[in-house]
Amino acid sequence: MIARLTGLLQEKSVDRAVVDVGGVGYLLHLSAATSATLPRDGERVSVRVYTHVREDALDLYGFATEDEEAVFRALIDVKGVGPRAAQNILSGIEARELALAIAQGDVARLTKVPGVGKKTAERLVVELKDKLAVLARAAGPGRARPDAGVLDQLRTALVNLGYKPPQADGAADALREGAEGKRLDELLREALKLLRG
Repeated sequence: MIARLTGLLQEKSVDRAVVDVGGVGYLLHLSAATSATLPRDGERVSVRVYTHVREDALDLYGFATEDEEAVFRALIDVKGVGPRAAQNILSGIEARELALAIAQGDVARLTKVPGVGKKTAERLVVELKDKLAVLARAAGPGRARPDAGVLDQLRTALVNLGYKPPQADGAADALREGAEGKRLDELLREALKLLRG
């Protein structure tokens, strides 16, 4: 089982990356938050990995932090939430913020995450409240990232995708007015549309 990969980042997009380790390219599925933390193509990277083995495939899921991996592992233990769904959830909400919402039983907040309906949100609260309590305490009240933090993450993600800092700043500034309440993956898609014309 692969638990970590360290090598050269060959290519990346919003939801995946290829890491070259000793001449072998490993495809990793990523959340938007993890993708935003990766360096530029050709630079050295180290990523935590969850290996998912199925009858017809072997998929690798990458994480920038231990918290994100822990929440991912908890999510896939919930009935009806597979690895892809868990990764999509983590693209819509930061791991600690998700843990806090679950610990507080905040079904309304959870249903704002793409792919999470009311029944799934209620199931997450029932099944994960105790499992994620420690992480939720670490997040604490009011520790969710403000919108300015999302715009900073957006700038970093764009630079890591190969855009020059002035281009990244311009795209982030152009999206500032409508950024309130939006997730990083939404803003990144909008920024890429702007930059590509």
